[in-house]
Amino acid sequence: MNTREIMAVALKLAGLDEVPADSTISVEGDNIKKVLFGVDMETAELMLAKSLGYDLVISHHPKADEAIINFHEVMDIQIKRMIAFGVPINKAQKMLRAKKNTVDIGHHVMNYDRVSSAARLMGMPFMNIHMPADLIGERYVQRHLDDRFEADPFAKLSDVIDALSELDSYKKAVTKPVIRCGAPDDYAGKIAVLYAGGTNGGEDVYKAYFEAGVGTIVAMHAPESVIDAVRTQNIGNIIVAGHMASDSIGIQIIIRALEEKGLNITPFSGVL
Repeated sequence: MNTREIMAVALKLAGLDEVPADSTISVEGDNIKKVLFGVDMETAELMLAKSLGYDLVISHHPKADEAIINFHEVMDIQIKRMIAFGVPINKAQKMLRAKKNTVDIGHHVMNYDRVSSAARLMGMPFMNIHMPADLIGERYVQRHLDDRFEADPFAKLSDVIDALSELDSYKKAVTKPVIRCGAPDDYAGKIAVLYAGGTNGGEDVYKAYFEAGVGTIVAMHAPESVIDAVRTQNIGNIIVAGHMASDSIGIQIIIRALEEKGLNITPFSGVL
């Protein structure tokens, strides 16, 4: 396989027609058989892969080129997710705008060429697959929770924690799913799993979900400022499922699909 074919597998699994702005092929490669795939892959990991005879390094998180600079553009997909949970489209756009602008400003100053220039110098094919994996993982966990609680409107946050803990990635993780806003005996209500869309949408986005009728947001991670704001709002719950474990769900599904095509893939650097 080549790098474009590998990206196409991930896009198909995620239901995407084109490569999103947070994913890129920095150094293309052909005749790929052996892959090192990790959550965070930079120059040190490229050197390790080169020394161990790998044909390609795949990072989940964006580390180079347009995937860093244009990262904020993928956040608009969160609007579609918000609409699906009942948030009006105009409100969704406005609630997301401040965080999107903050991300744009922060990423604009980053050294986007640091890792990709190292990959080019050592002749190591290098790419990253971010939103496709996050979308796959988000849908997988949402289906799992929907199946568990569709007939149980009185499910509590402790029940949601138990359901997440049934999944292999969360079983393996050191950082287990945890309630960050709410109590174990609090009713979960409608559950929204929010893994995709670049990064956390911020306290305004969370409030919009809660005002639209969502009772509990399950996120990969949430900053303390958002947790504090939601506690002050006192209208919804947050469960943080865990970053590496949540990323690993979509990544592992992509890995299995690539292995079926004959690739030898080593999960690494945070992939559980």
